[in-house]
Amino acid sequence: MVRIRVLVVDDHRIFAESLAAALAAEPDVDVSAAGSGPAALRCLERAVAEGRRFDVLLVDADLGAAAGAVPAQRESGSGPPPGADGIALVAGVRVSHPGVRTVVLAERDDPRRAAHALQAGASGWVAKDCSLSRLLAVIRGVLREETHLPPALLTGVLRELTAARKHRTDSERLVESLTPREHEVLRCMVAGLGRKDVAARLFLSPHTVRTHMQNVLGKLGVHSTLAAVALARRAGVRPADLAGDVVERSGQLA
Repeated sequence: MVRIRVLVVDDHRIFAESLAAALAAEPDVDVSAAGSGPAALRCLERAVAEGRRFDVLLVDADLGAAAGAVPAQRESGSGPPPGADGIALVAGVRVSHPGVRTVVLAERDDPRRAAHALQAGASGWVAKDCSLSRLLAVIRGVLREETHLPPALLTGVLRELTAARKHRTDSERLVESLTPREHEVLRCMVAGLGRKDVAARLFLSPHTVRTHMQNVLGKLGVHSTLAAVALARRAGVRPADLAGDVVERSGQLA
């Protein structure tokens, strides 16, 4: 019998223990539980080190919401910072453990958050009060590469995904208007570098960097660095790799 390894990630202890016990009663399901994002990531890493792996994560959509942000691996792109909630944890797991399927457990149906979950890499969105048989069907379905959403959410989720794609396309078009140097400055901005750090990294004077930043804001049609970074992330602009990128000197200092 092929066994399914499930990890329940929820900081509501009673709910997590009850769900784990119910799933463990199934003959083909092995269950573990974690109460936070970091604990879940440690479980995943430990399983890999022991030559095992989890197949499905059941993640609370509001993980860590009451306790504050939970540190986790940041993925470049749009959406909330990883670790802020369960949806963000999904994004981190997609990067570090791409073979693991994730299903978000939610207190309430929310088309926008469900769309965010799918964009983050989730394979399903399920109500916490759904039946055990429904949850098991979803678990087995996502292992067959299926995507599961409540029927009542489909229209709203499709609307959200369509709108997100339009915003991304518009953002991509604006980013494409930048010169190569302006694009590199934008990548540094996405990485969180200030003007002096950008100048040192790109071998430019602070005055020149200031001019490039002003040009970036103008071409993107925004009025602040934060807005420029948000737009860049929607467009898929990756931050400058501060550890690995090698920036060649081009031109003279201005």
